Amino acid sequence: MIKATNLDKYFGEIHAVRNLSLEVPDGKITGLLGPNGSGKSTTMRMICGVLQTDVGSVEIDGHNVAASPELAKARLGVVPDARGLYTRLTARENLAYYGKLQGLHKTTINTRIAELAEELGMADLLDRKTEGFSQGQRVKVAIGRAMIANPQNLLLDEPSNGLDVMSTRALREYLIAQRAAGRAVLLSTHVMQEVTALCDHILIVANGQLKAQGSADELLSMTGHSSLEDAFVELIGTDEGLMS
Repeated sequence: MIKATNLDKYFGEIHAVRNLSLEVPDGKITGLLGPNGSGKSTTMRMICGVLQTDVGSVEIDGHNVAASPELAKARLGVVPDARGLYTRLTARENLAYYGKLQGLHKTTINTRIAELAEELGMADLLDRKTEGFSQGQRVKVAIGRAMIANPQNLLLDEPSNGLDVMSTRALREYLIAQRAAGRAVLLSTHVMQEVTALCDHILIVANGQLKAQGSADELLSMTGHSSLEDAFVELIGTDEGLMS
């Protein structure tokens, strides 16, 4: 379970995140939606410990990210928007390197690589350098890297960006399997079809604040709209637009 309480973050005079609290329970996919500049990515970076909070706290399975960073981060797999693969390494070497950083034994690393290669359909990619990989191939390796230590919690920032239909479908099936396995999944996305297909609970942020939350049906009922996109536009308010 991921829990963030009363988060605030400033960049100079810019108040990027304002008193934001959220929970991502086990066995659920929680969607994080917001227009560009809404504080969504800043919030995710505070959750995974890349940014320190100015106010507030983050806990991963009860471990405080600031006070016990190693324990907290060991419980969290992260797929960043930039993917961050080492292009001079093969897919196998990327996964093994992160396994070593997590303190896994070589035998465990090899076992996990074999399991992830089957789960993600990337056995044919393992011994190729990641330079020149397609977006879909890069996402597979990035997810494998995030899951190498079998974490209870998974955070993904715009994972379907640039994916074709088949890769998007495979990604959705994988995330559904993680939910069925009881993991807590936090998914940041702009794709409303993805939200509708995957998310049990939706958090809508704008101007650094949590504006609304609930299931897709609850948000539609709240606004009286039949389209989640229309509900989203209304809930973020008139001061922020999709292109901000």
